[in-house]
Parts: sequence; structure tokens; C-alpha cells
Amino acid sequence: MAEIELLGIAPDGTSIQRATIQAGDLKVSVLTWGATVQDVRFQDFPYSLVLGSPDLGAYLGPMLYFGAIVGRVANRIENGQASLDGRELRLERNEDDRTTLHGGTDGCASVNWRIDRHDGKSCRMRTRLPDGQGGFPGNLDITADFEVTDGNALNITLTAETDAPTLCNLAHHGYWCLDGQPDIGGHRLTIHSDSYLPVDVSRIPVGKPAAVDGSEFDFRKPRCPIPSTGELDHNFCLPGEALRPAALLETEDLSLDVLTTATGLQAYNGERIDTSPFPGICGRVYGPYAGLALEPQGWPNAPNNPQAPSIRLDPGERYEQSSVFRLFRK
Repeated sequence: MAEIELLGIAPDGTSIQRATIQAGDLKVSVLTWGATVQDVRFQDFPYSLVLGSPDLGAYLGPMLYFGAIVGRVANRIENGQASLDGRELRLERNEDDRTTLHGGTDGCASVNWRIDRHDGKSCRMRTRLPDGQGGFPGNLDITADFEVTDGNALNITLTAETDAPTLCNLAHHGYWCLDGQPDIGGHRLTIHSDSYLPVDVSRIPVGKPAAVDGSEFDFRKPRCPIPSTGELDHNFCLPGEALRPAALLETEDLSLDVLTTATGLQAYNGERIDTSPFPGICGRVYGPYAGLALEPQGWPNAPNNPQAPSIRLDPGERYEQSSVFRLFRK
């Protein structure tokens, strides 16, 4: 039976709802606030497999991006500047007054989406980011489709259209923890990529894609996502365009297979997580390494990197990204 619940009131006075979808052994709850995957339950496992909170206040504070759809440009843009048709865009610098992060403070993670369609296995949410939001041109109409399949997969399809040339790079920003423990030290991560983007102190990619071979970012064979040195918050370059494997996350009991059509996968091991004073669904505050973010998306800072696949979107075109998060018992 289709289920929609009223949870509270958004800052703009609209009602925040939670839609629950279920198929096979998988049950997923999605909030209209930020189109956020709040809770993922797999039969016989007595905990959520994603980081989320029962407190809506958490999503207005330290858990702003947890499980949300982020954009209109996911990840970072250097100095809040980009060029489009000879016009220099001055974007909101909402991260340390240096970079534009996830489209600015009024990006699609910070708005209350509306439920357009909902049944027992799927739901569709929509929102519009207005012309000028965060400094970006064009009204951007975004649709997020969430579907749970009998094969225990969560399918997320993101589409967008614009009425003026703009930039568009959307991502699902979910944090995964498959064993219910306080950190992901018991996980093993495989990323199906031969190259990644080195970054500077502002986490902006520098130079050309680098080979993972011989580096601490070589995840072609499974290993712990908490590195011995440095932070994992990097884009891995994914060859091809069709839906194909991007990553595999494993514990002793579960595995999560991630497939996507996106050109990149941002992997962040949660080194800076601190959700205090808000507890998660687990009942405790999340701390460092509490979850692993696996975010299919275009390359960060793409407008300022001639090597990056374009994230330009024009009127009459349709942005589309499909990703699959499939769970298996071992």
C-alpha cells in the first residue's frame, strides 16, 4: 500500500512529507525536503543502511546534504566563477568563502520538493530552481525518480530541463554504512576506475586525471575506505556512457553494488562528519567516518576544466542520469 506521511513544516511554510516505497526485501523512505533518502531497510538487518535522522532540524544544519539530491551543480566550482557563452558567472561562494558547493545555499538540497507520483514501489518528486538562483542562469526544472525493485535495488533517475543555457550536474549524496557500526572501518571498497582527480587544499581538481596505480587512491581491489594518510574526497573518472558498474562496497554480511551512467563517482569517507547535537536514526550522533558517500555525478569544477566532460545544458535538451544501488546478502 502506498504510504505518504506528513513530518513537519519547511522554512517556506510548505509541508514536508515522507514517501515510503518497498519491493522484495528492501524498504526506502524519501523526504520531500531535498528529495532526501532518509532510511534504507533490508530484511533481517535491524538498522538503516544509510545515515539519516528522525529530526528534521538535522537537515537544516549538520546533515544538510545527507541523502539529498544536490545541485544544480554538485560538488565544487573554483572561486565561484564560471564562463558561459562569454559571460562570466559570479556564483555564490558558500564554502569557506572560496568555492561554490552543491549549487549554493539555495540549491536543490535546500528546497522542499513536491511529490508528483507515488505508488508502492516508486515515487517521483519535482522542483524548480529559479533563474538567478546561486548566480546560475535559467529556470531549471528537475525530476527525481526513486524506484525499489524486486531485485533489492534502489534506482534513482535524475532529469532536468532549462529555458536558458545553464550548467547542470546533479547527484544523490547518500552516506552508506552496511554494518550498523559507528564507523566504516569494517567495510571494503572497490572502485572500477583507473584514474582520479588530484585536488588542492580547497578540494578543487588540479592538473590532469592521475592514474590510481601506485597511489593511495587505487581501489581497483577491495580495501578499507579509511586511508592511512590523507582524506578520501575525490572524483574517480568513469569511462563509457551506458549504465555500468562504478563501485562495490562490502562487509562480512552485505554488499552494495553501484552502477551509473554518470562520468564520475565522488567518494568521500566522511572524515569531517559531526552531526552533533542531532542523533541519527541509530540513536547516536554520527562522527568521523560514520558513513561513505558514493555520489555518481559529473566531474567537479567542470566549467573551468577543459578536460572535463561538459555539464552545459541548453533549452530543448534533457539532462539525464541513472544510478542503481543494489544490495546483496553474502
